[in-house]
Amino acid sequence: MLGLSSSDPIVRMRAADAAEKVSVSSPELLQPFKTKLLRLLDEATQQELRWHLAQMVPRLALSRKDTTRATVAVRRYLEDKSSIVKTSAMQALADLAGADADRVPETIRLLMAAAKTGTPAMRARGRKLLRQLNQPDLRRGSSASRSLRNP
Repeated sequence: MLGLSSSDPIVRMRAADAAEKVSVSSPELLQPFKTKLLRLLDEATQQELRWHLAQMVPRLALSRKDTTRATVAVRRYLEDKSSIVKTSAMQALADLAGADADRVPETIRLLMAAAKTGTPAMRARGRKLLRQLNQPDLRRGSSASRSLRNP
C-alpha cells in the first residue's frame, strides 16, 4: 500500500491497479488500510488512483460514519473530467447505498442525473444500477442488498 502514496504517478497507478484487482477476491486484505484508503479517497487527484479507490472503498467493512465520509468523497468524483472516474463513482455510490437503505433515494437521484448527462457507458451503467436499486429488497435494506458489484 506504500505505492499508493508514491510521488511517482506511474507507481501510484500500478499500485492502485494491483490493490484493486486483489481486493476483488480478497477484500479483507484492504481492511488494515481502511483509514489510509479513506484519506486517499478524500485527497486523490490522479484519475487512475481515483477510479481504483472508488472501486476498493465500498469493499471495506465501513461504519456508518465511514460510509458517509466515503459517499461525500465519491459524490465529488461525479464532477471529475474522466468518464471512467465518474462511472466508477456511480458504481461506488450504488454499492455504498446497498449497505444502507437510507442512502438509496439520494443515490437514485444522483444516478438518474449522471445517467442523463453522461457518456454512453455512464448511461448504460446508470440504467443497470437504477434497476438494481429499485428492487424491493433494497428499499427495505435487506442483507441481500449488500453488494451491487458486477460479477
